Amino acid sequence: MDGEKAAERIEVKGLEFHEKLQAFRKSRGLTQEELAQSLYVSRTAISKWESGKGYPSIDSLKAISKFFAVSIDDLLSSEELMTAAKAENDSNIRTICDTLVGAVDLMSIMLWILPLYPESAGDTVTAANLFSFRALAPSLYGILWILLIVLCVFGTVKLICNRLRIEKGRNFITQASVLCSVVTVVFLIFLRIPYASAMAFLLLAIKTVLIFKIPRTDK
Repeated sequence: MDGEKAAERIEVKGLEFHEKLQAFRKSRGLTQEELAQSLYVSRTAISKWESGKGYPSIDSLKAISKFFAVSIDDLLSSEELMTAAKAENDSNIRTICDTLVGAVDLMSIMLWILPLYPESAGDTVTAANLFSFRALAPSLYGILWILLIVLCVFGTVKLICNRLRIEKGRNFITQASVLCSVVTVVFLIFLRIPYASAMAFLLLAIKTVLIFKIPRTDK
């Protein structure tokens, strides 16, 4: 019981959130790893919060409040609470936009299956999908397939990272995805395939708009 009430006896007035959290944790004699297990978060999250590099989500704040038997007002000042709410909102927007970016990359499958490629048959020109398109040299055909497959791989990885809340490498994947999209558009224009070029450009434009809507971080 004394251990459970220790957090309440600590003088935390004038301290910032990261200092309070560290003081509360030490009052229980807990390591960052042990506190992380109790709150069902990663040790990295505890380390980030205690170093003042970010704030917990609202759900995590409630868990911390309950665990240490203190109110959220005791943990955060009104200004810090507003900052934490904004950070969580930005994180949610970022996750949504990143998910949509991944979905757009997966939509590159349309460049496989839609009849966007001109195929000459005598005096007539028909439209074919990429599977039946044979007007290109094998090397060019192979490069096009590689570009489109890589885009779909980027989309799949992006969605998996968002699902598992993996932050590391997220920006790199986004940048590599945009570069691959640009190369694909330029390559299709070089091949003089107008409909496929237009479709690839449209997907690139949608992805660019989504990326610009992702809140910027200072990290």
